Amino acid sequence: MTATVPTTMRAVVQHAYGGVEQLALAKVPVPRPGPKDALVRVEAASLNPADAFLMQGTPRLLRLSSGLRRPRRPIRGNDLAGTVVAVGERVADLRPGDRVFGESRGSLAELAVSPAAGLAPLPAEVPAEAGAAAVMTGLAAMHGLRAARLAAGQTLLVNGASGGIGHMAVQLAVAQGATVTAVCSTRNVDWVRGLGAAQVVDYTRTSILELDDRFDVVFDNVGNHALRDLLGLVREGGVLLPNSGEPGPDGGPLRRVLRARWLDLVTRHRVVTFYSTADRADLESLATMLVGGALRPHLDSVHPLDAAADAMARVTSRHASGKVVVTP
Repeated sequence: MTATVPTTMRAVVQHAYGGVEQLALAKVPVPRPGPKDALVRVEAASLNPADAFLMQGTPRLLRLSSGLRRPRRPIRGNDLAGTVVAVGERVADLRPGDRVFGESRGSLAELAVSPAAGLAPLPAEVPAEAGAAAVMTGLAAMHGLRAARLAAGQTLLVNGASGGIGHMAVQLAVAQGATVTAVCSTRNVDWVRGLGAAQVVDYTRTSILELDDRFDVVFDNVGNHALRDLLGLVREGGVLLPNSGEPGPDGGPLRRVLRARWLDLVTRHRVVTFYSTADRADLESLATMLVGGALRPHLDSVHPLDAAADAMARVTSRHASGKVVVTP
């Protein structure tokens, strides 16, 4: 730690599982970076459904890693953009003053500890809000499309195209040369079309199960249709890519993963599940696209740190379009 780092900071903490009423702004000790960590002054943090699941402690299986009776890490938030203020003794590729974005262990705070390997340089041209908004959702979209082996010239259906991962997937696929059909609600049609989708389906008027087209890849970020029904939208030899943590016709996330793997074995289509984690090389690719304009995170709303509970409520409402961001 350096002499310029304060000993305390403001952070949004929770000491019990539950809703947004469990979140409170408090003054807490500044965390110390481990040997392979960096301490980052947070300029922006973005929230994801995963943060809401951790706040609620659902599904309960999550508590095996996050804490059985109460959150093991009381500060919520995973994604950030900011400036490095201190590094661990085994970190050689970052230094104080570097502007970065990536994952953290509690980004709803003025300072946060991040694994150095999960951070990448954030160019000066990219606003902190956009950098933070691109982390988990951009990586998940990238890793999902990679797992599906989407290629130029192929067709992609994105269900939930106005969500965090969905709107990133639309842009990444367009940049790869794929033809994208995006599914969203009426109020999001115009801006989703502006992401480069060749066709936008308003699900309030047309069910995707009624579409005549068949697709090389179906990326489902909603989970509102049974996997077997979605297979009817996939071309022979194509890929169904389910990705939702919400309960649906196939049950909760664990049951959906198990069912996906079973369908992958017994149908003529590939049903692919994937795991996404922060990777510096992939973050650097996202940074290049942010600078070039090929990737433009859509900000639903930006909240100050003392209104982080409102930001989380926006995420849990399931009505957010794009990303919800918090700034200290």
